[in-house]
Amino acid sequence: MAKTSKLDKEKRNKNQHKTIVSWILNNLKFIIIPGSKLETLTLKENKYEKDLSKRKLINRFKSPVTIIGIIFILVILSIAVFESWISPYSYGEALMRSPLRFLPPSPQHPLGTTRYGNDVLARIIFGTRTCLIIVFFSVIISIVIGIPLGLISAYFGGWLDLIIMRIMELLLSFPGVILAITILIIWQPTIVNLIIVFGFIGIPYYTRTMRNAVLKVKDLPYINAAKLMGANKTRILFRHILPNSIQPIIISLSYNIGRTLINLSILAFLGLNDPRWIDWGTDIAQARRYILSAPWWILGPSLMILITVIGFYLLGDGLQDALDPKMKNLK
Repeated sequence: MAKTSKLDKEKRNKNQHKTIVSWILNNLKFIIIPGSKLETLTLKENKYEKDLSKRKLINRFKSPVTIIGIIFILVILSIAVFESWISPYSYGEALMRSPLRFLPPSPQHPLGTTRYGNDVLARIIFGTRTCLIIVFFSVIISIVIGIPLGLISAYFGGWLDLIIMRIMELLLSFPGVILAITILIIWQPTIVNLIIVFGFIGIPYYTRTMRNAVLKVKDLPYINAAKLMGANKTRILFRHILPNSIQPIIISLSYNIGRTLINLSILAFLGLNDPRWIDWGTDIAQARRYILSAPWWILGPSLMILITVIGFYLLGDGLQDALDPKMKNLK
């Protein structure tokens, strides 16, 4: 047994020596010539740098302000998704009138009741999904139309850029809320029309933001290299330019969500809302006349709007610090 173990040990030592000698012979260029790279080590180095950059990106999101914004957004999203389980009353009970008018907060009605006898807490919960549906779908419309317009305008330039940007500047010359009021007075203020109107209003902002970002990268060396290699315009636009120009859109997205929510509340406050749906702005508009006699009615939806807007604004600051750390040093 002892002889067998010694023989095995000698074989392992010989194999190790052969492996070392073979590696040295195969990598003489890496050992002798300064600056030469070894393929396996280069792959490991690239992988390490990618992991390190991801960790740095995640660490930039760990600021207390950004975490607070993310928590606010997660709470709002959870309320919108699980509204039927969270609400103490059904959607019909929150929408239909009841004789229990202006009841103060109690165990049965934690935030009191409205002028029409509806539970304030239930209306706040069900209004969350309505507001988020309008805001998110309108933002999607703005992005889907605004990003391609900004890409085309900046990349091709010339008369096409002139026409697109003059139209966008014409739309931007009108205040968004005034334009929305004008359109919704002509149309019925249904939830679909609200989504279309806010989506239409947001197009110029994303078009201009995308155009400015593309103008910064379209003449960089890697774009010219792609042209010399024979890449078509579609590939250059969507494979090379768009991924490197999308950061400003991501940063401005959270700010625009907050702004759209405020504009939506303003329209509901003015009575331009869909009465078949519950939303925070409508409750604020109805409760403003009873702010002294029933302050709990206006307090709930106002706090929800405040928390949601602050959450998205804080997230926007966090995204700006994470995706564009140079701007953080200028603050």
